[in-house]
Amino acid sequence: MKTGSVLPRWDMSVVYAGLDSPEFERDFRAFVRALDALEGLFDEAQIDRTEQPLPPELAVPLFEHLVPAYNALQEQAWTLGAYIYSFVATDSRDEFAQARLSEMEKQSVRLAKLTTRLTAWAGTQDVDALIERAELARSHAYWLRRSQVAARHMMSPAEEALAAEMSLTGSHAWSKLYGNLTSQILVEVELRGERQTMPMSMVRNLAFDPDREVRRAGYEAELKAWEQYALPIASALNNIKGETNLLMHRRGWRSALEASLFRNAIDEVTLEAMFTAVYEAFPDFRRYLHVKARLLGIERCAWYDIFAPVGKEPRLWDYAEAVQFITEQFATYSDKLRAFAERAFREQWIDAEPRSGKRDGGFCMRLRRDESRILVNYKPAFGAVSTLAHELGHAYHNLCLAQRTYLQRQIPMTLAETASIFCETIVRQAALQQADREERLAILEAALQGMCQVVVDITSRFLFEKWVFERRQERELSARELCELMLEAQKETYGDGLDENLLHPYMWAAKPHYYGSAFYNYPYMFGLLFGLGLYALYQSDPQGFRARYDDLLSQTGMADAAGLAREFGFDIRTPAFWRGSLDVIRADIAQFEQLASTQVN
Repeated sequence: MKTGSVLPRWDMSVVYAGLDSPEFERDFRAFVRALDALEGLFDEAQIDRTEQPLPPELAVPLFEHLVPAYNALQEQAWTLGAYIYSFVATDSRDEFAQARLSEMEKQSVRLAKLTTRLTAWAGTQDVDALIERAELARSHAYWLRRSQVAARHMMSPAEEALAAEMSLTGSHAWSKLYGNLTSQILVEVELRGERQTMPMSMVRNLAFDPDREVRRAGYEAELKAWEQYALPIASALNNIKGETNLLMHRRGWRSALEASLFRNAIDEVTLEAMFTAVYEAFPDFRRYLHVKARLLGIERCAWYDIFAPVGKEPRLWDYAEAVQFITEQFATYSDKLRAFAERAFREQWIDAEPRSGKRDGGFCMRLRRDESRILVNYKPAFGAVSTLAHELGHAYHNLCLAQRTYLQRQIPMTLAETASIFCETIVRQAALQQADREERLAILEAALQGMCQVVVDITSRFLFEKWVFERRQERELSARELCELMLEAQKETYGDGLDENLLHPYMWAAKPHYYGSAFYNYPYMFGLLFGLGLYALYQSDPQGFRARYDDLLSQTGMADAAGLAREFGFDIRTPAFWRGSLDVIRADIAQFEQLASTQVN
């Protein structure tokens, strides 16, 4: 494959021939019938929150009947939903796929209501008795313990059912509007004297161009486009955050953040410990940005310089080269990881081509059993190689979870990044070892770009969202006010590392995470630093690490983050652990400074 040749699209035909195929229609109808049956069973058995738990001799057989049926139905729903979404994610203009997604969402609301009822019922039973008397309950003990907490934070059954139904025309509808609208934005940009019209994803990719004028033109065109669409996007953000605030209050949480911490299986002490260490590291990241500015020959980086490549001729990485390199480096860890990567590439799990209508960014979604699908918007730079390795790490995590039930696979985001960061680090370290000084500078800088995003920028996103939730309790916020909050958060985190007059006030519009789950940001930072800690352990004891690692991944939905960390000798509730992980990044910054001083001289 040569640079500029056609990039792969994922193969979904192994599941169904198409959304209009008889096989898909058959399985969709079978799923709806199974959902009808499970609803009937829940109604007959009065599965919901109760003030009086059943005697163990009645609760145990009911639990052993309900949980397998529920897990099986969730498996059906997952594959159908992932299959449908694969069409929407790659072409939001596909009206038939959008219609099928809407049909699936209607059924998913019914399933969500059963999830709420099952959690409420299980959480109000005698959990200790269930665990003592039933092997199935023992294997789901972590979920049962969490259900006890969740049940205490539920509204009445009728209110929970109504909230689930209204989400389709509430937050979920606003989220869908955001996704559809932003994936179809076309931006006019003038590049080297030629006016062009591009999808927003391609315009944002101009931030990686080595020509500063191209980056500047892309940045200015992007801001102008976001300004044009700011009103509906601000409406979406206000309504999603407003609904979240209302529901969190009604469910007895002190804040959306408190609910998020529970969902992510950490506590406030852990979060504060991590941020304490992170704020201490901001001067190091600002030092990195100053060095980058010198390499670019400018006084200070603007926002559009954050992703600028350094070095005279940064290496271009063809997709085929990326495939070969990733596979080779995964083999240095284990034959299992290598064989897994070969399978993913061979079976066309990856959609890598940027195109109009395709959503921006990248993600990995489990499709069925041990099989996943990966979406990226590939560009021939090492950052894209790193992203591909990262998403393959998620898919490997799914492989390790394949034998777990649906309820055992409910991984908090804090642990969901464990395998992805580990795989990304394997590839980066190998690239650094094999590169000459010029390439090493570029690779190291690309890595620090990503780490700066995950530590510094994510802190700005966290602060912004926290402030929005606080202010949204009083009233809606205008697009101008959202821009002001975004700039304030960027100034507090980037400090003098960036030109404060050339920041990105519309990052709240550009980042889709704000339009899904609350605080879909700090878990990425947690994941990076947790993953770096695991990689350091792997380096110190490769054989011992390999013996335990896959099992750890398979248990990430069956224990909290602190418990799993203790198994590997970490205490994540103190700043010391996080400082140690950040020291790994500081070492990279020091190496970058050393290489840069030679380059400048």
